[in-house]
Amino acid sequence: MALPEYASVYNEFDSDRLAKEILEGDLESGLNVCVEICDKWAKDPERVALFYETQDGGDGRMTFAELKAASARFANYLASRGIGKGHRVAGLLPRSPELLIVIAGTLRAGAVYQPLFTAFGSGAIEYRVERADTRLVVTDAVNYPKLTEVKDCPPVLCSQAADAGPDIADFHEVLNAQSDEFEPVMIKGSDPFLQMFTSGTVGKSKGVAVPAKALLSFYVYMKYAIDLRDDDAFWNVADPGWAYGLYYAVIGPLLMGHATHFNPQPFTPETTYDMIRKYRITNLAAAPTAYRLLKANDEVLPEGELLGLRVASSAGEPLNPEVTNWIERRHQCVVLDHYGQTETGMTCCNFHALSHAKEAGAMGYSSPGHRVVALNANNEEVGAGEVGQLAVDVAASPLFCFEGYTWAEKDPFTGGYYLTGDMAIAHGDGSFSFSGRDDDIITTAGYRVGPADVESTLLEHPAVAESGVVAKPDEKRGSIIKAYVVIRSGQEPDYEDELKTELQDLVRRRLSTHAYPREIEFVPELPKTPSGKIQRFILRGQAREELNQ
Repeated sequence: MALPEYASVYNEFDSDRLAKEILEGDLESGLNVCVEICDKWAKDPERVALFYETQDGGDGRMTFAELKAASARFANYLASRGIGKGHRVAGLLPRSPELLIVIAGTLRAGAVYQPLFTAFGSGAIEYRVERADTRLVVTDAVNYPKLTEVKDCPPVLCSQAADAGPDIADFHEVLNAQSDEFEPVMIKGSDPFLQMFTSGTVGKSKGVAVPAKALLSFYVYMKYAIDLRDDDAFWNVADPGWAYGLYYAVIGPLLMGHATHFNPQPFTPETTYDMIRKYRITNLAAAPTAYRLLKANDEVLPEGELLGLRVASSAGEPLNPEVTNWIERRHQCVVLDHYGQTETGMTCCNFHALSHAKEAGAMGYSSPGHRVVALNANNEEVGAGEVGQLAVDVAASPLFCFEGYTWAEKDPFTGGYYLTGDMAIAHGDGSFSFSGRDDDIITTAGYRVGPADVESTLLEHPAVAESGVVAKPDEKRGSIIKAYVVIRSGQEPDYEDELKTELQDLVRRRLSTHAYPREIEFVPELPKTPSGKIQRFILRGQAREELNQ
């Protein structure tokens, strides 16, 4: 069956018509996001919202009806604590049923869900809950100890509280004491329902309050780019502690009444293939790192075995042609690149559900409801074959809903455009290819890391005078984090390997496990501009040269 033409779908797109078609509520008069992603599908008592694995090797499922009842219990608990519309409720939880309950219950109460990545250290958590004036944090026994180091930590609920310590409120006990009936609190399309934070490309992470009207954009991505069909078994490997996982492994599929899959186990080729086999996954989404690791461990999959994948999607950084070709050969499945940001959601994609020319390595075309362009230094749209900063034409993008950072940390708008900070090549036919970043952001294993955060954390160690942090190319992870460190005079260590381990552990503990430098080199000085700024481009060049030595 022939796919619809991209150009006709894009040109005929009507956001008002879409809202009427998919939403039970109304963006102007009121809606409730939990109703949109749960209640309207709970009328069928057998309809499954979540298939999940457990840390101990077990598994289970949760229906939409069960999620509706559990979300009401959690919403009742929030109301009993005076937490409601506009208040931030954070989840520091692995991919588990409890996570889904917290998200849905928070939204049912009209409150705003705030994800906290489980690899965050206490410093990263402290900054986010203080900034957002978070009213409650829900966690588990494994992550609870981090909260004991958070200054002025909000009240905490804990699953497996008995394993975390005495006198800690238990999540399940609290929920069991509540009614499973709760009238959803209505919000408007302009009201926030998610409180995100960027990855902190320069300085501290910036707040992104996602309004309820973003549901339309999420739906468009799932329908046209992911091509989520009723008979698909869909697994987005991304962690819901970040935008791609929260937007498109939780909100997006549930909005379409589709089951999602959670696996809290660390990503390995073995666990990935086991998951795909067990649940007969047909539609897969993941960061390029996942696909690179599968290719690097090709021997794990028996020769000739087909897992039944229909389509695959990749987001976070460009896929290289070698990986794309391997997936098509080994899995007889097309994988397509998609581009987006925390601020915007996915705005530039190759679309599985639409017919259009597909160029190897390209990020694709503007998503319906968006007009993406590339601008030169004068903020003029560039011509074919030219490189410019990727931007969104706000007036021509009815689904664009980012209105600025939550606490006005930066103004990313100019002349009617939102500036992404990413550079792209315009092909002249409406498609683009990623070219690079106009700052020093590091993308490692699919995670975006700001070098300034790592550098400031390293400076917490008494032996460190200065540090410069850059990306070093790596076949499996795309890039690894490398730190060039200057030791304080008189603090020279007897054993450099021990200091390296101390510094790595410091970053893991204070920042996150994905942000630690896998390589540390001690240097007498760092290259700098006359004004004293670190010239990271020189360090990046050194890191690349090291690969050829």
